[in-house]
Amino acid sequence: MSEIEAIYAHRFSENERVQKDVLWRTLCRHFFQHYVRETDATLDLGAGFCEFINNIVCAKRYAVDVSEETARYAAPGVTTARDLGAIPDAALDLVFCSNFFEHLPDKPAVGRTLDDIWRTLRPGGRLMILQPNIKYLYAAYWDFFDHHVPLSHLSMVEALVAHGFAPRVVIPRFLPFTTKSALPKADLFVRAYLLCRPAWAILGRQMFIVAEKREASA
Repeated sequence: MSEIEAIYAHRFSENERVQKDVLWRTLCRHFFQHYVRETDATLDLGAGFCEFINNIVCAKRYAVDVSEETARYAAPGVTTARDLGAIPDAALDLVFCSNFFEHLPDKPAVGRTLDDIWRTLRPGGRLMILQPNIKYLYAAYWDFFDHHVPLSHLSMVEALVAHGFAPRVVIPRFLPFTTKSALPKADLFVRAYLLCRPAWAILGRQMFIVAEKREASA
């Protein structure tokens, strides 16, 4: 078992994984699906337990994660890979990253990853990011051993612009920091939270960003 697999085995019990899947099913159906077309070829980068890619409706589904365990959790019809380099150029309409960039070793690695995402997207393709926002977390951000890169919505936007993306949606405060929060995860509660934007400003600790691929300058 790799270090990251050992960390996640300790962090989430089997019951918590089931609860997470229920949460993600609601999030996909009532929020993220608004940004994903049924005709899209969609990649979940850093897919983990595949909660997003298993629950989103689209034409083609891909999951990339360094963990060998990801293939075990992927639903039928999801193509899995261990590295983004396995995805051909301009093969995708949308890349989704949830709680991913903070796990990279440093900011140059963030930049290289953004370049590789840009490569895989078709013209007009989108990058959708759900990411802990250091601006509203401070010390709690570092309670997880595998967090390395602190990013706010402002620094994330700067990185996106520098690497060929045009941010279209920027929500600094969206979801609570972690699914281990004591907040209820039942479908009706999550749907009510999604509809109540004032609650985001109080409880939100994660940013949500949608950025569009810009064509390279001549």
